[in-house]
Amino acid sequence: MSDPQSGPGEDAERPRILVLDYDLDASVETVWRAISSPDVREKWLPAGDLAETDPIHAVPGEEVRYLMREETPPYLESMVTFRIAPGPGGGTRLTIIQDLTDARLPGRMLMAANTDRGPVMRAA
Repeated sequence: MSDPQSGPGEDAERPRILVLDYDLDASVETVWRAISSPDVREKWLPAGDLAETDPIHAVPGEEVRYLMREETPPYLESMVTFRIAPGPGGGTRLTIIQDLTDARLPGRMLMAANTDRGPVMRAA
């Protein structure tokens, strides 16, 4: 398992990116089916946990990415990537990368395209 990563100014208690590695005793084909086939995926990752049931991105046999939404308020969204590769001792290495991408989070402030200044906070 890898350590969580947080960017500058981010809350250390809630990292922005979480990376988990698992070595599974199953073939790459079996794991790919489990993460990409809706009928199999539904058994361990219900559609209700997903903001969109179709993958955002997929590279067949290697990687699939879903947009997920928390089930409790404030219902933050994150991009979750499932990446597979042959394991070092056989089987499959599954890497899960969860990137908290919700636009409502601090540090995610959008800037106008026609400005050369950074974001400015408004006084109440």
